[in-house]
Amino acid sequence: MNSELMTVVNYLERDRGVNREVIIQAIESALLSAARKTIGVSNEVQVTIDRKSLQIRAFDTLIATDEDTGIGFLSMRKARDMKPDVQPGDTLTLEIPPEKLGRIAAQTARQLILQKIRQAERDHVFEEFKDRVGDIVSGSVRQITHRDLIVDIGKAEAIVPTKERIPTEEYQIGDRVRAFILKVQSGATGPALVLSRSCPEFVKALFRLEVSEIADGIVEVMGVARDPGFRSKIAVRSNDDKVDPVGACVGLRGTRVKNIVRELSGEKIDIVRWSDDIRQYITQALSPAKLAEIEIDPNEYHTANITVDPDQLSLAIGRHGQNVRLTAKLTGWRINIKKNESETFEQQVTHAIEHLASIPGISREEADALVKNGFLTANGILAAEIPYIQEVTGFDETTAQRIWDAAAAANPGEDDA
Repeated sequence: MNSELMTVVNYLERDRGVNREVIIQAIESALLSAARKTIGVSNEVQVTIDRKSLQIRAFDTLIATDEDTGIGFLSMRKARDMKPDVQPGDTLTLEIPPEKLGRIAAQTARQLILQKIRQAERDHVFEEFKDRVGDIVSGSVRQITHRDLIVDIGKAEAIVPTKERIPTEEYQIGDRVRAFILKVQSGATGPALVLSRSCPEFVKALFRLEVSEIADGIVEVMGVARDPGFRSKIAVRSNDDKVDPVGACVGLRGTRVKNIVRELSGEKIDIVRWSDDIRQYITQALSPAKLAEIEIDPNEYHTANITVDPDQLSLAIGRHGQNVRLTAKLTGWRINIKKNESETFEQQVTHAIEHLASIPGISREEADALVKNGFLTANGILAAEIPYIQEVTGFDETTAQRIWDAAAAANPGEDDA
């Protein structure tokens, strides 16, 4: 038994990080419980384990009596064999034979010992991680259950629930994964370490790791809005006039933000300069769309009514309303966007022609032909197929392809909008 105990104790202490004293106390408690249930000892029984050799010894305290003996009592005859001058009512400490205790340890106590050790291990894990909420940890995928990821993070297992996964990502058993510790709960079956890759706090934590100015408190993250797997907006400000917060987050040649985008499997990230002027803040958050007018609604709490030119409407709203939705989350304001209808039809046509003609690769004559046939913006061109552009404008295939490529180059964010 000693050798088995030594193996178990050393393993738990060395590989699982459980304190040696905690393990031994758990085993003592389990053996004590088993002894009381199986070999008829009193409530005064004690079990001790030598901290070095792990030798197990058990002692019971019995009362000498002339009456019929029962649990906790010892006949005077047996008592005088141990102590000749014993008197009725005296207490004697009797060591339980090792072989008797050995049978207990080998049979009844084994499961109790394992239960106590598992509980000690769970308690250790909880104590280690309860103050680490907000940290980023790495591990490998051990199991996938109904799209929930069970992740081995060293001394513990954690779960990434389906709703906390980035929806565009797929994993296999053994894949490495980094995630944000969302919460640590203590339960009957052990601590539940819940990880997340989809929460906005994960993006914030990645920037804290990647951008030294954020870690040092020079640049401050004021808010994060996120559509996991597709797009995030992060607002930053600088506490030092000499430090550009957006430039610090982007990094030299974009290296810092590229590392974060890579970790998020290509998720687009907009870095917004925070401002206490809500008009300027909203303008920055809705970028790259250009706004014609911002009006603060006096009758609705935290509501801004925004007017944009027709060619900026789709860009301001974004694909499936993503740009305006994330802006609302980031600023905490309700955003209403409407198209500027103040221009006459002729003015709108002229404006559209000038806009298209300003795109490198599209001549004014080509812009005029495009507008007359319903292509008012670069977005409108990109929404059409090359053969359709040829058909309605009369351009040859080479010209239509060149115009489409020019529109794509002028509007690189459209696919992510």
